[in-house]
Amino acid sequence: MAAAPGQKVQAGEKLAVIEAMKMENVLFAAQDGVVAEVFAAKGESLAVDQQIIRLE
Repeated sequence: MAAAPGQKVQAGEKLAVIEAMKMENVLFAAQDGVVAEVFAAKGESLAVDQQIIRLE
């Protein structure tokens, strides 16, 4: 996770890196905002369509 709750982020800023089948997918902020909640922890397995980060 590159972002933490309360952190201000700008559009295009890296929020997290998700690894799946030895490939890395980088998640970027779609808009400016503040990280309200982080729902996933480092090393945690994620489900399809699971929310990872919520921006305000």
